Amino acid sequence: MDLGERTKERRVWGLGLIVAGILLEGCGGDVVNVAELEAARAKAAPAEREWRSYLGDLASRQWSPLEAVDRSNVHRLERVWTYHAGAPASAGLQMQVNPLIVEGVLYGVSPNLTLFAVDAATGKELWRFDPGVGAWIASPSRGVAWWGDGEDSRIFFGAQSFLYAVDARTGRRVESFGDGGRIDLREGLGRDVSADLMGVTVTTPATVFEDLLLIGGRVNETEGAAPGTVRAYDARTGALRWAFHTIPRPGEFGHETWPAEAWQTVGGANAWAGITVDVERGLAFVPTGSATPDFYGGDRVGDNLFANTLLALDARTGERVWHQQLVRHDVWDRDLPSPPNLIELERDGVRLPAVAQTTKQGHTYVFHRETGAPLFPMREEPVLPTTIEGEVVASSQPIPVAPPPFVRQTLDEGSVSDRTPEIEAALRARLSTMRSGGLYVPPSIEGSILVPGIDGGAEWGGAAWDVSTSTLYVNANQVASVLQMVEAAGDTELTDTAYLGLCAGCHGLDLKGDGAGIPSLIGIRDRMGFFEFHALLRDGRGRMPPVAAFMPWWQRYGAAWLLYDLDEEDAPIHWVEREGEKRVTSAGYKDFTDPDGLPGSAPPWGTLTAIDLMAGGIRWQIPLGDYPEILAEGRSGLGSQNYGGPVVTAGGLLFIAATPDKKIRAFDKESGALLWEDTLPFGAYATPAVYEAAGRQFLVLAAGGGKFQQSSGDAYVAYALPEDVR
Repeated sequence: MDLGERTKERRVWGLGLIVAGILLEGCGGDVVNVAELEAARAKAAPAEREWRSYLGDLASRQWSPLEAVDRSNVHRLERVWTYHAGAPASAGLQMQVNPLIVEGVLYGVSPNLTLFAVDAATGKELWRFDPGVGAWIASPSRGVAWWGDGEDSRIFFGAQSFLYAVDARTGRRVESFGDGGRIDLREGLGRDVSADLMGVTVTTPATVFEDLLLIGGRVNETEGAAPGTVRAYDARTGALRWAFHTIPRPGEFGHETWPAEAWQTVGGANAWAGITVDVERGLAFVPTGSATPDFYGGDRVGDNLFANTLLALDARTGERVWHQQLVRHDVWDRDLPSPPNLIELERDGVRLPAVAQTTKQGHTYVFHRETGAPLFPMREEPVLPTTIEGEVVASSQPIPVAPPPFVRQTLDEGSVSDRTPEIEAALRARLSTMRSGGLYVPPSIEGSILVPGIDGGAEWGGAAWDVSTSTLYVNANQVASVLQMVEAAGDTELTDTAYLGLCAGCHGLDLKGDGAGIPSLIGIRDRMGFFEFHALLRDGRGRMPPVAAFMPWWQRYGAAWLLYDLDEEDAPIHWVEREGEKRVTSAGYKDFTDPDGLPGSAPPWGTLTAIDLMAGGIRWQIPLGDYPEILAEGRSGLGSQNYGGPVVTAGGLLFIAATPDKKIRAFDKESGALLWEDTLPFGAYATPAVYEAAGRQFLVLAAGGGKFQQSSGDAYVAYALPEDVR
């Protein structure tokens, strides 16, 4: 039986298993409880001492004016309440939520995408709203948005492709908003995206400006993805007020930087990270991601404006004021990863309004808010030539001369991990077979080293701005990735949905793993039953992450069947030899790791950096976090990958969790010295919130685990000083 016949057979079986799966998995419904709301509101602090916007305020400063907790007493912080938001429905689910605190009430989201409200001083549940997402959670939530006008107070909450309006006091849908309380973000894009399971997913919350909801969204990163149109909706009615096409249409500015028909076929260039607003000037600062598909742009030749761009739009009309494209024709997945920070810098005795954008590459770009002019000199970084047929990369990329990068940007034989002599030798040998040596090395068939890796550098947790010292604090990953391409023949479903998307990053293009910790996928049928294999795929095992958190069950059963009877002829390394039209596609998302799955680069593997934006230099940098495997060896201080950002306070402190050692830490913002830490029930891959309620200062964060093959949880943990400490 040839490949085409085998693939057809698997698809038939996959459809049958969809029906079977219906009997095995289900979904839930809404739960509402409005008890004791007024008691919670009676303990509210003034608005400026709460946390009413994602990342603290519309300027995305991640800063709190509270100073009751300071360097002298932070060591006395203690847990005062823990709220369990609801046990995860599937392994691998996460809570990346930066909760809001409004009028004495804390609003958050469970790992199953249930919205809830609790008393911010006690953690007592007030109500819950379940949108009925069920067992499939396409994308974790990073938070919610609040809008209020007198007695009309609303929480805007995203689940899958829907944006809901929920009454902040009752937990019930606002039926007058959109279609019965929600709007579908897949509509109004100028093309049908209903066949795309992800569509436009609400991960980062909308930004509320006046009576407008400014929103982008997460889209698929493969062919057929939705376009990343930025939109503004009426907060009262849900009506569309304006739309900005990040993939310009004919007659629009930037259309000539794409193929003529790209606006009808190419996706991405989306603002998934969130939007910052300058309220005084009415400017919305929109960071965008790469165009799709990731890693190959042969079908989108050109600079691809407005992908990978910091856009300044008129927040009321959506008209472009200025833009700075930070990566031209992205083939490295260099999305702008977080909302930019609104800052001020003094030059020649004049205070200048500025906006700072950190990047996955480890750069900090600083522009004048009104004009977009760079406030530090820029230069052009050469791009190595591509070796992929049909690809046309930009010759250079713009980078700032200052501040200096906050991560390493190259990897050579002298900077691989030396955990053991054997590991060092193996990593050097592997590195010698790949393309490397620069910041912008295009993907290749043999594999190219990307430093920092696909996840940065800076990530979605954002940076914190301390106005009193003109310091920007950013946590970053210092792990390399491998960008490898493969020539695929035909349209086999194995190419995108199953093997390359799920498995090639670890099991390799030959299906055989590494002969040690990663087993071969050839002949699974001979080693286990189908449902046992599906359970392994769903829940993960060891270093293998679960796919249940990002793949719906009906797709998961089909993918499991496609993988179940792989043989050596199915290996991607042989696809180029087969009949049919060839196309270039990515061999999957994979890091450059050692045989134990730890980073293959030398530590530190994660850092926390204080950047002096007045002088354009680094104040201090320290390793952040540790992997449990390193701690088990009796070592520490090597840093780790980290997700979720910092918060800085007027009390001289910086709080951050984000690491796989499950710690929440407080650092001296001036020196980087560790002043306090506590171990959480689960890893907290989320940005904390700092607020006041009932006269006390609180620190709260979502500890949901689910990364680094750790178990998932549902704990919101709040800290405060003992009541006798004021």
